Amino acid sequence: MFNNKTLLITGGTGSFGNAVLDQFLDTNIREIRIFSRDEKKQDDMRQLYRNDKIKYYIGDTRDKRSLDTAMRGVDYVFQAAALKQVPSCEFFPMEAVRTNVMGCENVLDSALENGVKNVIVLSTDKAVYPINAMGMSKALSEKVMVAKSRNLNGSGTTFCGTRYGNVMASRGSVIPLFIDQIKKGDPLTLTDPQMTRFMMTLQDAVTLVLYAFEHGENGDIFVQKAPAATIEVLAKALVELYRSKSPIRVIGTRHGEKLYETLVNREEMAKASDMGDYFRIPADNRDLNYGKFFTEGESKVSEVDDYTSHNTARLDVEGTKRLLLKLPIIQNEITR
Repeated sequence: MFNNKTLLITGGTGSFGNAVLDQFLDTNIREIRIFSRDEKKQDDMRQLYRNDKIKYYIGDTRDKRSLDTAMRGVDYVFQAAALKQVPSCEFFPMEAVRTNVMGCENVLDSALENGVKNVIVLSTDKAVYPINAMGMSKALSEKVMVAKSRNLNGSGTTFCGTRYGNVMASRGSVIPLFIDQIKKGDPLTLTDPQMTRFMMTLQDAVTLVLYAFEHGENGDIFVQKAPAATIEVLAKALVELYRSKSPIRVIGTRHGEKLYETLVNREEMAKASDMGDYFRIPADNRDLNYGKFFTEGESKVSEVDDYTSHNTARLDVEGTKRLLLKLPIIQNEITR
């Protein structure tokens, strides 16, 4: 699908960008452009991969001019640039707005102006029923994507999105913190033992984006069905894998944290298509003249439930250990 094509990844020095590179560099893709703010991370990536297919662009999605330069000649865009630390966004909400909302709009505008064929906007379960600034800003980025998608007929460009649960061992996730605490012999600090989170690997994240790329229509949002685990089960699984005696200490929830996450809300579930391993949430493409869309019958919203980390398949300690062993960060250490 990417033969002789150019792909741009915004926020490309992050965990997702590295996972895409690992999967695509040995294919017939023509070029992968890494767009990000951090020159040190770009240089680290350059030294790690040493591959002429990768081109690096210093810039910020807040600055459309830098995007326009990187966007020329691009076929596809994965919009992964975001502020994602929940507590940081709580203290600096306008920074989250500038990157996650206005930055996303800049990516979409630049892509359309430069004739990009497909843009996939990466979002998060925290955008559903958001209670924190990070989730609110990502919810707005989804709305921006859907709103702009309504005007793309005949343009040759498609905008769609994906929503993730917790991507295990990604930047900002709790797993690297727990591993570091285990290695130091420190207690594992849990906010709430009964807090549940969806569990996805980075490979799952890349697969979801590729599925959206192949099947998405303008305004669609795709969600991958995923198991969940309590934070206590996750901590116990890591302690057992590392044969550690580190105790578990409950410290209380941080700013903006939820007890559980929702990937698809009830209103979306009423219209979502079950694609097997995925849900497809279509855009509401009615205009503001609601009278002409009136149909007989009652809403189906009351007949469905949200899709949450509390009501999805629940992993026990052994199941969580099997999933953790798929992560390179753990494979490389446990098997040594």
